[in-house]
Amino acid sequence: MTRTGLTDLVELLISDSVSSTKKASKHQFKRQQLGREWNAESILSVLNRTGSDTEGPQLTISGITSLDLAEDHDLTFCSMDGAIGAYHVTKSNAAMIFCPKSLKGKVTPKSNCQLLFLDNPRLDFVRFANLAASSAVQYNQSHPMRKAAELISNTAVIDKTAEIGVNCHIGDFVKIGPNCVLGDNVTIGDRATLVQNCILGDNVIVQPGVTLGADGFAYERHQDGSVEKFPHFAGVRIGNNVEICSNCSIARGSLTDTVIGDSTKIDALVHIAHNVQVGRYCQLTAGTVIGGSTQLGDYCWTGLNSTIKNKIKIGNNVLVAAGACVIANVASDDIVAGVPARSIRQKVSTKELSIMVDRKGVQ
Repeated sequence: MTRTGLTDLVELLISDSVSSTKKASKHQFKRQQLGREWNAESILSVLNRTGSDTEGPQLTISGITSLDLAEDHDLTFCSMDGAIGAYHVTKSNAAMIFCPKSLKGKVTPKSNCQLLFLDNPRLDFVRFANLAASSAVQYNQSHPMRKAAELISNTAVIDKTAEIGVNCHIGDFVKIGPNCVLGDNVTIGDRATLVQNCILGDNVIVQPGVTLGADGFAYERHQDGSVEKFPHFAGVRIGNNVEICSNCSIARGSLTDTVIGDSTKIDALVHIAHNVQVGRYCQLTAGTVIGGSTQLGDYCWTGLNSTIKNKIKIGNNVLVAAGACVIANVASDDIVAGVPARSIRQKVSTKELSIMVDRKGVQ
């Protein structure tokens, strides 16, 4: 057996063991019901993927779930290539599966399963799941029986100088301080705090426990050794379509604003210090720490528990590996890892990293 074949076999056996463990507890989880039935034609239409190759009987789905938990009437996806991908597709009981085009001709659908071959099945699954789930939501904010006050908890404390946009949801025990502005369709989770000088764009989601706009950590030392706090007169500016997960902290700027660009997503327990500028479409995963006055370009990715030193510049399309400690500037399109972080771009060629880093086609 070749080395590649042996590796595939080992990975297949490991993944099969994981799948078996999951199946033992499958009835503990509820699949997402879509409220209506969809066939392949209607799915490909909403995704603008008409003309994509399909194999198997024409079926309908009404729910979405994972590959190993899927049953009759469920849609799922497989992003794995080669023998491992074909194996998992064959084992799944789903009615419909989004598959990579590389599997076409390498896997035969079951009699009760339809396969749709796509360039990026994971992305198209995410797109469809969000579109279908949102259309199935029964919560209708425009219903005449609803009152605007119902969207703001009566335990929330909102400063009289704050401005709240249209259709905002403000949870229990939220505090919104002076000079804060919320755009339209903003959601503020329970016990989140906007201390002061926070400006949020439209469609922003702030999950429970987040703190925005508190003082940053900055002191000047006197000759006698005592310290004096540097004043923080500026604020925090959050762009449109940003999501900030639970228990993050984003400090307001001292003399210049702390800025988060449009469509950036910030995982739980991330700390962003004063005066930091984060670009558009970035993804900062859990535990990321960014020191004061640092700049991140667009489309950057920071791995779990990575640390970025203060007052450095990170270019566009940069990937910072999990646990890395970045202490110097990083050029655009680079991949850095280690402590201290060094470039590993020339050593990395995997499909997954290329997908995350190479985004030149995104505007």
